[in-house]
Amino acid sequence: MTAISQTLPDALPATTEAQLESLLAAAQSAAAPLAALRPAERAGLLDAVADALDASADQLVPAARHETRLPEARLRGELKRTTFQLRLFGEVLRDGGYLDARIDHADPDWPMGAPRPDLRRMLVPLGPVVVFAASNFPFAFSVAGGDTASALAAGSPVLLKAHSGHPGLSRLTADIVLTALRGAGAPQGTFALITGTAAGAAALRDPRIKAGAFTGSIPGGRALFDIACSRPEPIPFFGELGSNNPVFVTEAAAAERGAEIAEGFVGSFTLGAGQFCTKPGTLFVPVGSALVEALRNAALPPAAPLLNDRIQSGYVDVLQGLQSNARLTVLAQGAAPLADPPSPTLLLTTAADVLAEPRSLQTECFGPTAVVVTYDDESQLAPLAETFEGQLTATIHGTDSCDITGLVHVLARKAGRVVWNQWPTGVSVTYAQQHGGPYPATTAAGSTSVGTAAIERFLRPVAYQGFPQHVLPDALQEDNPLALPRLVDGRREG
Repeated sequence: MTAISQTLPDALPATTEAQLESLLAAAQSAAAPLAALRPAERAGLLDAVADALDASADQLVPAARHETRLPEARLRGELKRTTFQLRLFGEVLRDGGYLDARIDHADPDWPMGAPRPDLRRMLVPLGPVVVFAASNFPFAFSVAGGDTASALAAGSPVLLKAHSGHPGLSRLTADIVLTALRGAGAPQGTFALITGTAAGAAALRDPRIKAGAFTGSIPGGRALFDIACSRPEPIPFFGELGSNNPVFVTEAAAAERGAEIAEGFVGSFTLGAGQFCTKPGTLFVPVGSALVEALRNAALPPAAPLLNDRIQSGYVDVLQGLQSNARLTVLAQGAAPLADPPSPTLLLTTAADVLAEPRSLQTECFGPTAVVVTYDDESQLAPLAETFEGQLTATIHGTDSCDITGLVHVLARKAGRVVWNQWPTGVSVTYAQQHGGPYPATTAAGSTSVGTAAIERFLRPVAYQGFPQHVLPDALQEDNPLALPRLVDGRREG
């Protein structure tokens, strides 16, 4: 660790206006040749980056430990997740279904009353993208994380705005990515690192940038979202901002396995020192149930350091605000809740108080704090769920005999992922994952930042009408030279 600390910079110099202009011009120049690569060729680029990151693990992990205070096992697992998702997007590209290719042949007898022309539709890359790295996942949501992977997979060049929380790791990771892309034959300008708040905002304003992606705080994400929307040419901005991730425990579940639920909740809200965006922040339990006492007497884990001084300071401010609220009392707390590192805290309130003052009691506390709410009757659960703004996740712990259909319907409107008898802090990288939700969980409720559907954020549809075969993209030509799955005259082929 000493050798690593001596070689990593405390900060990176901010990207200058001249440097940013050069990088933007290069990204614009790279857009057409990157988009022109066949899907399998872009898959090769992603595989090359994944291989290079895996080969550099013994450099990357110590650098990440030095700058983020996260343990080695967590970081090695996160790096594995990062390279897995790069390779998974490679599989998506080779399959080709992500293009959503559709062919409608000309039909003079089309039932709408007029002949149907020959129409062929597919998805194409948006163009250069600016990605804002996150602090809490220095691999999986940072330089080579999911936003970068999905944008490159789509064929969109990436300008990656480094996070100030891990500058040395960001530079090291970017160098590995750039070397791997060059070695694999990527167009110059496919990827670049930029630094500094001003450079990130300037890049987002630039007309050559066609989309933005962000993971972080509500104030920061909202400021960037407003920039993206107020440009002369507004662009899509995919921000993951904040989430409380409520958990609802039915009376039957509390009676049947209250101790198990209490143990699982403590493990989930303190996982990673409570610095996961899917941390369960509010737990609803029946009043008088043994679950409350189990939580009061729970063995809370020892204090663990937060990612950096800024997050530590913000956590203390929010916790002090919550503890000063007369509607909240301390249910369980470690010896030093406001220290650095902070020990975990559980606060207690009632359903009536939440219904009376929902916003302040649902404040996201990024760190090892959560609120337990006692309710009098299960009929209160749906109204309580209605008080929440948009969420990344919402969880129900129940039994098969529970009639919670109404609650499920409410939560499906409020959250992007609804969880049954599990905990939300595991976000699997897979095909059906949804990591997004109504505002303020995200700025684009119809998108996900995790899973293979994340590629759709950086694509847009184009229909070609009446063109000769040799002019059409490969995926839309009649003989299907890439053997890609398509919808032809309303029927799936391939």
